[in-house]
Amino acid sequence: MYPEQLVIPMKEELTENGFSELLTSDEVDSQLQQKGTTLVMINSVCGCSAGTARPGVLMAVANSDKKPDHLTTSFAGFDVEAIQKIREHLLPYPPSSPAVALFKDGQLVHMIERHQIEGRPAQMIAHNLIAAFNQYC
Repeated sequence: MYPEQLVIPMKEELTENGFSELLTSDEVDSQLQQKGTTLVMINSVCGCSAGTARPGVLMAVANSDKKPDHLTTSFAGFDVEAIQKIREHLLPYPPSSPAVALFKDGQLVHMIERHQIEGRPAQMIAHNLIAAFNQYC
């Protein structure tokens, strides 16, 4: 597990911009059973999370006319219980962090895996998510 002092600033980049943390398996299940759309950002310490994933997600939310009803996040390697439960909801996708998932009425409708984040600019991540928001939100 990563040290708290390392993780907190990376968590705050999202929570200070309207994202709610999912910290337990019960919180994950409760959130994903709600009607409407839920964006789940699986945050991580890697450079692609800091350089493109978090900025791309924030850019998408800030610049889209249509937005998910709920913005949520959990941190891989720190919020262990919640991440394990989120990954159950993401099957058949393999574990991936960072990753971004969009759920509608509890069903996974859009997924961006780490291999789709690495080496791509934040703007590309944002455009991908805005297209998903326009389709599902």
